[in-house]
Amino acid sequence: MPTIFITGASSGLGKATAKLFAARGWNVLATMRHPERETELPQLPGVHLLPLDVTDPTQIADTVQRALALHPVDVVFNNAGYGLIGALEALSDEQITQLVSTNLLGVIRVTKAFLPHLRAQRSGRILNTTSMGGFLAFPLYSIYHATKWAVEGWSESMSFELALHNIRIKTISPGGTATDFTGRSLQVAEHAAYAGLFEQLMTGQAGVQFAPAEAIAEVVYQAATDQQDQLRYPAGPDAVAAYSQRLAVGPEAFRQGVATQFGLPTVVDSLDV
Repeated sequence: MPTIFITGASSGLGKATAKLFAARGWNVLATMRHPERETELPQLPGVHLLPLDVTDPTQIADTVQRALALHPVDVVFNNAGYGLIGALEALSDEQITQLVSTNLLGVIRVTKAFLPHLRAQRSGRILNTTSMGGFLAFPLYSIYHATKWAVEGWSESMSFELALHNIRIKTISPGGTATDFTGRSLQVAEHAAYAGLFEQLMTGQAGVQFAPAEAIAEVVYQAATDQQDQLRYPAGPDAVAAYSQRLAVGPEAFRQGVATQFGLPTVVDSLDV
């Protein structure tokens, strides 16, 4: 019976993935910061809860060892993360540092902790939740995009060294998903100089059609079980469409299209050289 280790399993995609894999006969090691508050997952066969704050290197090492003492791990799903929206001028250094620590360093540290085990068994898959925001960008999400683009690039580079040990690494890039990402998992910082753009972005997001978390979990299952040498898995209709469009028109034309969508002016360089 294969085993998956999941971070950020208390809600949203992480919880939907835990339930899906458990229903299909997997052992599920579901981690979250406060497992004592979770009531649904412990009732499912094959699910074991463990505490994990991915910003705590000591706890990462301890939880990984506890997980491996329970089951050999076949798939590591780095899913823990949250969103941050606001102009750079509105963000504190603490907000920036915390987001990078969670969305990027947490992924790197959890992965590193599992590598000796995966190398020893010469098999395994590492799945990383990024976002459609890992291959395109919108206004006022600069630090969030920085973390997700970083995970995409890091994963691509890691694919080469992990191939030496028969380990695959893949990214799951959801679009709008019906989770609490826009609720408790989204921090907002406002600045008067960008108020109009902020309002426009919020209005646009209100009309987004969100895919159910269960549909994105199916893509996670596909990435965990298929035999494709494939790095990126856009997930959800909007992410699939946006990824295809960006590839078709090219990154510069796509970027200009986003600027036009938000009515942003063309920047004129007045520097006389």
